[in-house]
Amino acid sequence: MNCEKISILMEALPYIKKFKGETFVIKYGGSIVQNENSKKAFIEDVVLLKLVGINIVIVHGGGPDISKFLNKLDIDSQFIKGLRVTDKDTMEAVEMILSSKVNKDITSKLCMHGIDAIGISGRDGNLIQAKKTYILEGDEKIDIGYVGEVTNINKKILLDLLAKDYLPVISPIGCDLEGNVYNVNADYVASAVSSYLKAEKLILLTDVKGIYGELNDESTFISHITVDKARDYIKSGNIKGGMIPKVECCINAIESGTKNIHLIDGRQEHSLLLEIFTNKGIGTMIEGGIKNAN
Repeated sequence: MNCEKISILMEALPYIKKFKGETFVIKYGGSIVQNENSKKAFIEDVVLLKLVGINIVIVHGGGPDISKFLNKLDIDSQFIKGLRVTDKDTMEAVEMILSSKVNKDITSKLCMHGIDAIGISGRDGNLIQAKKTYILEGDEKIDIGYVGEVTNINKKILLDLLAKDYLPVISPIGCDLEGNVYNVNADYVASAVSSYLKAEKLILLTDVKGIYGELNDESTFISHITVDKARDYIKSGNIKGGMIPKVECCINAIESGTKNIHLIDGRQEHSLLLEIFTNKGIGTMIEGGIKNAN
């Protein structure tokens, strides 16, 4: 058993040396937040990554918590193409849940481990600048309320925090120059943050193992894939449904300066460490270039 433990540590050593001082942006949320064991393992993984010298920025979602709270208020949750229709009352609830409950829960747990985590809303310091977005149905634009898309990230705030060894935990609330507040998809916020920071890695914790060569066939799981191949899979329908926006934001991030992206199953305990510090990994890594998937 001791030899096995030493072997694991030795396998991790070159990755620890390689990534010391680099920046990882991690998107955390969805169904993973509802699993207490997965939440605990996620916090422990982030603490270890931070303690070995990796700069971490967390962008979190919180859809299940928002839906649960809205149900208590007898406010119906409506989604169009995966985006929550957000009127004024819903927006107030979304901001409250994301920026107080979810954000502070993550931040406080990291602080309990001695990490200088600081929770910030995308409204703080005009961190996430956004504009209103619409759903396109042919030539028709569907208004879904206070839902936005990122137009700019105030990266100076994040760089200043990282330089002082803080770990920013960002709630995906954006605002425009007129002061309008928007609910912004956390995947796209994480993609934008990693692009502006030119991060070494963007890691999206999902509730699937990764990308498959054949839809729903786990035997065709892909550990590495290029941007070009990912585009082909979207066109062919091998990537569909909720995975399309995730992979599209990954492609955008790669093309905007992020070096590598990982899609991993956050339900698996210690998935972050298994992906980053082992030779085999557990998820799908998306890279630039024209290398074939394997």
